[in-house]
Amino acid sequence: MTVSIGSRLVSVGTALPDDVLSNADFERMMDTSDEWILSRTGIKERRVGGTTTGLATDAARAALERSGVAPDAIDLVVVATQTPDDLCPSTAAGVQHALGLTCGAFDLNAACAGFSYAVVTVHAMLRSGAIGAAIVVGVDRMTAATNYEDRGTAILFGDGAGAVVMVADDDGDRGVVAWDMGTDGAHPDILSSPIKDGRITGVEMDGKALFKLMVRYAADSARAAVAKAGVGFDDLSAVLAHQANQRILDAVADRLDVPREKFVSVIASTGNTSAASVPLALEAAVLDGRVAPGDLVLLAGFGGGLSWACTVAVWG
Repeated sequence: MTVSIGSRLVSVGTALPDDVLSNADFERMMDTSDEWILSRTGIKERRVGGTTTGLATDAARAALERSGVAPDAIDLVVVATQTPDDLCPSTAAGVQHALGLTCGAFDLNAACAGFSYAVVTVHAMLRSGAIGAAIVVGVDRMTAATNYEDRGTAILFGDGAGAVVMVADDDGDRGVVAWDMGTDGAHPDILSSPIKDGRITGVEMDGKALFKLMVRYAADSARAAVAKAGVGFDDLSAVLAHQANQRILDAVADRLDVPREKFVSVIASTGNTSAASVPLALEAAVLDGRVAPGDLVLLAGFGGGLSWACTVAVWG
């Protein structure tokens, strides 16, 4: 068994459904307005449709094609999701089969923090020598778990997927540098998707309580990860945080005394896509040049659980 120094994130790919659900659509569905939604969430529209497996496969395929890694070199597929098409088989198994891979595959559920949890999990496996390359996917079809009679939550959610290819690396100057993660399971009623009579009845949320706790947890975790990396927030090219709500992104930035523009935001066009939101923000930053190979970034996931995971990494 060969043990590497660490792991590198070499490529990213995303997938969004074609159909758009705009704020104007919500105005026709319920007592709300574009101004009310935009002022409270920063969301203008969200993508809806597809399947969890289909979106995950499309994002994984895009990341793999950009990576330069041969399909037969992939040893593992990990899919972070809280909205699988089926409980069994796993979404990851469907992705593995659709891409024609011969490797292990499993799902991971840490809700909105799932992608960041998966990156740390795969990093540990790469560093140990257990695997040499992996695809990590964050995907959720949140509209499948949305109660459209609840104005407070229905306006938030969209569907999407994002994926990265990670490889073992012997160069300590690249890849995952440090991380911090945690869970506070004492508040299950603040944010949940309960199953009642065999079906998901929608997302239930105490918005004020969630805002207060998650801003604190996300900021504390970000500080811890950056401190472990031995860097400062000024050294980061971008913060790629969960796109929960624009007000939360701004509040975390303010709490950390980091310029708001350093927090990449795609929420206006995607809504809250749970585990997909961090890689969606990553791809946007890579495509518009805010993140280039060699840049230091922070991946920050936080949400249901209540769980959080922040990872400092050198991109590319």
